[in-house]
Amino acid sequence: MNERHARAVLFSAIEGGHPFWSQEIYATSALAVLNKLQNGGYDRIRFADLCARISKSSADLILSSIEETASTFLIPGDENWPKRVEDLVAPPIALIAKGNLDALAADSLAIVGTRNPTNYGARIAGDFAAGFVDRDWVIISGGAYGIDTYAHRGALIAEGSTIAVIACGIDVNYPAANTRLFEEICESGALITEAMPGVKAMPHRFLTRNRLIAAMSLATLVVEAAFRSGSLRTARDAAELLRPVMAIPGPINSPTSEGCHRLIGERAAEIVTSVADAVEFIGLNQ
Repeated sequence: MNERHARAVLFSAIEGGHPFWSQEIYATSALAVLNKLQNGGYDRIRFADLCARISKSSADLILSSIEETASTFLIPGDENWPKRVEDLVAPPIALIAKGNLDALAADSLAIVGTRNPTNYGARIAGDFAAGFVDRDWVIISGGAYGIDTYAHRGALIAEGSTIAVIACGIDVNYPAANTRLFEEICESGALITEAMPGVKAMPHRFLTRNRLIAAMSLATLVVEAAFRSGSLRTARDAAELLRPVMAIPGPINSPTSEGCHRLIGERAAEIVTSVADAVEFIGLNQ
């Protein structure tokens, strides 16, 4: 058993974004934590289910199941590991990636927003994605319908790279209508997940994956978002990491812009109205 094998076992047994286990692993090592779990170093009653899952796990089988999806199992220290995720309070135990992994090292902008955008929001997402691609940046988003999709497509139309951080297994096409989009993304960019192959998307997994979007990016842009929105969580995650956060203003009576106006009004995001504005703001705050 080595560190990679230990991370594979813990990755398969622990839900992504768990603060306690992430901090335990990063404070020592996955191998040390796994040995401690196997030898009764943690409360056997409190962690009985976890210990049971680990006892039935095989690192070789876990890694083989990942390889079968034509994906790569990444851990800290690997050449393509996105080191910025280590700034999180609960950094990932590992990640599964598919596509052009060189894209993970590039300067990147997160573009997030509602799943039900207006034509205005859809156009802005695509335009900003293309504008940053023209400056050799990679676009990061969540692969969902709406603003995510328009951001990914904007990057691809501009012949750039984009990364989709998904909330399910690398082999689960969710949403199904974006299957072709995911294939196109992998040609120049990558898919990233914190879940094992076969794992379905669940509401809580979208919230935990949002922190990865924020952490992997040098800055975050919210295009359209409702007053209560997962995109605002991504923006706040980015702010907690002291990364620049920007928001696009919309009509004052548009429900899809209420979240952006909230961020701007609370001084949680900088108002931007052009790619040049965004580039200047990011440059001043790095």
